[in-house]
Amino acid sequence: MPSNTPAQDVATTLSPNITIRDAGLEDIPAITAIYRHHVLHGTASFEETAPGEAEIANRFAAIRDKGLPYLVAVRLDAIVGYCYAGTYRPRTAYRHTVENSIYVAHDCVGQGVGSLLMAALIKRCEDGPWRQMVAVIGDSANKASISLHQRHGFEMVGTFKKVGYKFDRWLDSVLMQRPLGDDSPIIPKT
Repeated sequence: MPSNTPAQDVATTLSPNITIRDAGLEDIPAITAIYRHHVLHGTASFEETAPGEAEIANRFAAIRDKGLPYLVAVRLDAIVGYCYAGTYRPRTAYRHTVENSIYVAHDCVGQGVGSLLMAALIKRCEDGPWRQMVAVIGDSANKASISLHQRHGFEMVGTFKKVGYKFDRWLDSVLMQRPLGDDSPIIPKT
């Protein structure tokens, strides 16, 4: 697994205005605020109560403790989005598959932040031991997220119909997947 590199040591500038870098504990307040907005106003997350900073910090630590990437997009010293790769399922046979999560500040949606985050996350995962990335997209009406994933090589693999209930309506979960690196994965070392 890749080592947990401090945020200040890994900074990749993907455009003159936005830098993608590893997230650090100092980013938790901004990450929490972005996620809070999506929980309270959107259907990308099926959470109904927005977690506080302590819970987001615990989730952040759980991702990083497994050597998985957790990135932020920064514009003019402000966090405008974040993403991470989490374990797909806890059983060991799934250890080479990750599930992505990407959230963009509500006032930055449609400005390419999500695409920059997605490209950086895919690259980071391809450099690691992971061979498949899956996306579980909340709400089949979430066309922006579905399109973003398609632009980055994800294929539709299915839809769970009416599996979540939020904002007084039933919601689907859209399942998408893409290979990481070679489409014919090597046999992993044990």
